[in-house]
Amino acid sequence: MPVESLSAANQDLHAWDAGGAVSAEALAAWVSARLAAHQEALARLLVVEGPRTPENSLIYYDAAIEQLNLAGSQAGVLNSVAADKAVRDQAQLDAQRVAVAGSALSLNRAVYEALAAIQLEGASPATRHFVERTLLSYRLAGVDKDQATRDRLQALHEKATRLSLEFSRNIQEGGKTIQAASGELDGLPADYLARHPLDEKGNVVISTDPPDMQPVMTFASNAALRERMFLAYNTRAYPVNQQILLDLLATRQEIASVLGFRSWADLATADQMMGSAVNVRAFLAKLNDASRDGAQHEHKLVLEFVRERQPGLQAIDITSRGYWYEQFRRAAFDFDSQSVRPYFPYAQVEAGVLETAARLFKVEFKRSSASAWHESVSVFDVFDGGKHVGRFYLDMHPREGKDKWFSAAPVVTGVRGRALPEAALICNFPGGEKGDPGLLQYSDVVTYFHEFGHLMHAILGGQTEWAGLSGFATEGDFIEVPSQMLEEFFRDEKLLQAFAKHHETGETLPSETIKKMKRAGSFGRADWVRSQLYYTTLSLDLHDQDPAGIDLDAITKSLYQSLQPWTWLDGNRMYASFGHLTGYSSNYYTYAFDKVIALDFFAQFDPADLLGCDAGERYRKTVLEQGGSKPGREMVRDFLGRDEEFEAFSKWLNEEFESELIGA
Repeated sequence: MPVESLSAANQDLHAWDAGGAVSAEALAAWVSARLAAHQEALARLLVVEGPRTPENSLIYYDAAIEQLNLAGSQAGVLNSVAADKAVRDQAQLDAQRVAVAGSALSLNRAVYEALAAIQLEGASPATRHFVERTLLSYRLAGVDKDQATRDRLQALHEKATRLSLEFSRNIQEGGKTIQAASGELDGLPADYLARHPLDEKGNVVISTDPPDMQPVMTFASNAALRERMFLAYNTRAYPVNQQILLDLLATRQEIASVLGFRSWADLATADQMMGSAVNVRAFLAKLNDASRDGAQHEHKLVLEFVRERQPGLQAIDITSRGYWYEQFRRAAFDFDSQSVRPYFPYAQVEAGVLETAARLFKVEFKRSSASAWHESVSVFDVFDGGKHVGRFYLDMHPREGKDKWFSAAPVVTGVRGRALPEAALICNFPGGEKGDPGLLQYSDVVTYFHEFGHLMHAILGGQTEWAGLSGFATEGDFIEVPSQMLEEFFRDEKLLQAFAKHHETGETLPSETIKKMKRAGSFGRADWVRSQLYYTTLSLDLHDQDPAGIDLDAITKSLYQSLQPWTWLDGNRMYASFGHLTGYSSNYYTYAFDKVIALDFFAQFDPADLLGCDAGERYRKTVLEQGGSKPGREMVRDFLGRDEEFEAFSKWLNEEFESELIGA
């Protein structure tokens, strides 16, 4: 019986209707239909008679995965973006239902035995990889344990899922506001002040949403205002998430122990490129050695700069790091990051990122009339050589109840001959309101490129022969390579000038300003690496020891003080809103590890012709189009002809400024 005849196969691929509307009841019914189709596909897998082949067995397993991914992806998206809290609540329940079904599948011994019996003679390399990787994931899940142990693992996974969803929801809905008096707003951009008019008492309310928070931490000269914003932002989900996190750590450790692993960190890295927690620590030691001297030098320069302006100052506190880096860059490089914001209105940045990706990857984007979950979402169809190959959604500005971070998410899992891939960007850039051009900081533009790299991975990698290999289906510690590779294109002057136009005058961003921006931007890279080292070590340490002995406040503070030169501020509960602890768990090292790979990849492009050189086509074919069809290690070797090397990262980290510091 063909896969297309599965129940729910003729239903819409989306949980929302043709007008973009969705109710809690309709969402629950839609997810239930997908779960029913998932179970039907598994039932067909298990009744296959005779020798098992990819054509008569793997096809049904893959159909089951496709239905599970579809339900999980859209429940996850609506949990993050739905305007109606009732829909978000239902989406969270549905995401938990999908996770429970996924956990049950991972412990289903009959399914495992059916997959293990598939004869792979003559199968494609991608098919072999899919089966072998799937069987490994089953063994790591504990499918070979007795029934009582599998039942226990199932219960533990269900508990971990519930805790993770609660942790994330508390961050999403835990936004705070602070009040500022007119005299505390010095340094903030004019358009920011225009968006925050004073009330009759001369005060203004500022939220912890990124478009409100980031300018305060970067530009506000009032230290008390920065401190209030810092504490509000870093206590958004405190105290409720403190105990949830401790419970989650204990649950994960229990899962690892049942499976015979020393720690969750060892379990979570067992099927990754890194391979083990020991290897992660070796990598972190290398990062530490590479960044220590540079970070100390940067801190020394900034501290001396501040002491000239505030004699007697002993140290710079954690709430002032961003502000004083900005002030130092203005003096040392003659670059005020506010000066480029008028050249980066949101609409022009969007157009510029799309044009860059279209030229680099030889595709075309056209606005679509397809519906989405909110009227503010833009929808684009992707064409390759005139052929429709995918769709993406841009949900790019804050609104009440929406997730407050920046991320890419699958919407529909692409599989050759069955479904086109769809993906979404869920971001919180300035703009989105009438009369507001949405002036972005240059770091926002880098973030846009980063997230669009994820999106292109989902679309171009969503043409695989199996849904289980589609799009993001790589090892978790390879997934940040495409995003961090694309963000490097922001450094190209010709590319920037194609879209960086003053929103009022139309003037192109001057070459001299770009040079200053690049010089200033290279200052602080060692400090960025130290910050990544801090987050990475924290995520690893929390998952690599007995959770019964963890004092979250103590470990967060002591680790910070061992790796960062900026003075700690008591009351900082950043762990309670460190959302990556649910997704990446112990494996936040992915960002730094993939930065090494991404920079080595970018070094293969011709700097004189970034968008036209043959590296772009090779990168698309050997990396993006593969989705998860090959191990990440093979994709690295296919593109580079070797394993990644540290040289490009070291050069980037220690890049000499293009001119001497001019005013420090």
